Amino acid sequence: MEVIAKLEEVVMIWIKQIRHILVESEQMRREADDVGPSGELEHWKTRMSSFNSLLDEIKSSRVKKILSILQAARSKTLKQWKELDGNITIAANEAKDNVRYLYTLDKFFGPLAKASPVTMMEHVPSLMNTVCMIYCTSRYYNTSERMMSLLLKITNQLIKTCKTYLCEG
Repeated sequence: MEVIAKLEEVVMIWIKQIRHILVESEQMRREADDVGPSGELEHWKTRMSSFNSLLDEIKSSRVKKILSILQAARSKTLKQWKELDGNITIAANEAKDNVRYLYTLDKFFGPLAKASPVTMMEHVPSLMNTVCMIYCTSRYYNTSERMMSLLLKITNQLIKTCKTYLCEG
């Protein structure tokens, strides 16, 4: 029983660390006022990488052995673990899905950042159609909060490109 208690202690430490990661990932992120839409893609790529690494770790043979021992001992700690495991999977799937959808905007990032305002505006209708498609079809990116963040970054890029054009000609 002493071994079980030690393993439960280890799993509780993991649970606490994972909860912290999940809470931190849901907090509002602070970004510079001029971050463009490529910043949104980078954010989700980083988040996807982090959660995939976490998933790899919790699916490792070492963790599986500990969990199977606790399962055989009918540990109550496993209930919390299973809930967190599900939450990590959801967060990883969300990040992966968001990256997939944001990559559909990638072809617009260059013209938004480097073109003249006239040329840039030629891309806006297609860009907005793609944003609309993301909103209508994405499982996770179809909230006001997510869309507001994306549209703000697109607007930031439009403003930044126009400022550069006006100042540098």
